[in-house]
Amino acid sequence: MSALPRPSTIFLAAITTLVAVLLYSPLFVPIVSSFFIISHGNVDWSSPTLSTYVALAGNHDILAALRTTLIVGVCTVVLSVISGTLLALYYHGRRSGRSILQFIVFLPFLMPPIISGLALLIFFREIGLERSLLTVVIGHTVFVLAIVYRTVLMRLQSMSRTLVEASYDLGASGWQTFWRIILPNLSSAMVGGAILAFALSFDETMITILVTGTQSTLPVRLWAMMRLGFSPDINALVALILMFTVLLCVLAARFLIPKQMATERN
Repeated sequence: MSALPRPSTIFLAAITTLVAVLLYSPLFVPIVSSFFIISHGNVDWSSPTLSTYVALAGNHDILAALRTTLIVGVCTVVLSVISGTLLALYYHGRRSGRSILQFIVFLPFLMPPIISGLALLIFFREIGLERSLLTVVIGHTVFVLAIVYRTVLMRLQSMSRTLVEASYDLGASGWQTFWRIILPNLSSAMVGGAILAFALSFDETMITILVTGTQSTLPVRLWAMMRLGFSPDINALVALILMFTVLLCVLAARFLIPKQMATERN
């Protein structure tokens, strides 16, 4: 006969379940609400409908804000991956100034977003750069750079040095070694860091509010709508964003876990 679970195990399982329900049950409210008509706070459970998704497709303000968010996110990912990879390679090369480099990269990420946003706002004003999507991209890149940098650096530090030495012994140049040995080993970390950077950029609000121009990203648009209340099609938007976020999490976990570790676990 199998032993019965101890009371402490049952208690911990119950607490874990309760915490999970309290944390994640609110996420299902907009998903369920997006498939039913809500009138004066009452839900009509008798007639499922996709009307909120149809209304969302015709909400040009929300779609424009979403398009702006995607443009900013893609630009931020490209800049942060290139910059973060180069900085990680510099740090891993054991050159001078590594402590200062770490401080500069991590400081904007560790500071409260409102402080980072104010610092960027003052900087842009002093250099005469008007607030626009460019300033938003710069602000997001400065914020998420630490994530990409740390992700790539950890993969570099876990990579065997003998691979690089063997490449040089076989007559490969520095560029050939980077292109054929180092970069393929960093590709999964770069993709994982890019996914995390995009997720952070997609959600960033405080820095965006301070450095944005006339074009609003989706979080800023939703922030402004809080004063007047949300329309029913926002439930459909939240449901789609939640599904997209779950997909990003799955992809990030897929690329951030080294293949050797995944094979050992299986």
